[in-house]
Amino acid sequence: MSIVIYHNPECGTSRNVLEIIRAFAEEPFVIDYLNTGWTRPQLLGLFAVAGLTPREALRISKSPAEELGLTDPAVSDDALLEAMLEHPVLVNRPIVCTPKGVGLCRPSETVFRLIDAASGKTYTKEDGEVVAVP
Repeated sequence: MSIVIYHNPECGTSRNVLEIIRAFAEEPFVIDYLNTGWTRPQLLGLFAVAGLTPREALRISKSPAEELGLTDPAVSDDALLEAMLEHPVLVNRPIVCTPKGVGLCRPSETVFRLIDAASGKTYTKEDGEVVAVP
């Protein structure tokens, strides 16, 4: 397997990205990170390769970020990482790893830059929106 997706099956964007990968690339290795959790080195490595800070990777909507006080700009990256380890849902998704790189694939069509898909091909998301490979 050369593609890994950190996936939340309850998330429409994550489901769309998974299906785009299946349709245009290969069957990826799927990690349901809500069940497996994260490790600190894993998050640090993913964020470094993707060029993300913990704040940029923080999921605010449909997560306990606000209740935990994590949206305050004064909260350190280290505190955000600790919270992400305790509450895996705080990491925005899906994160996809391919030989072309690592990326947080929101919106779902951003995954096209990480896979080899023929330009001009289209994919219909589960909500009916049609997106084209650039």
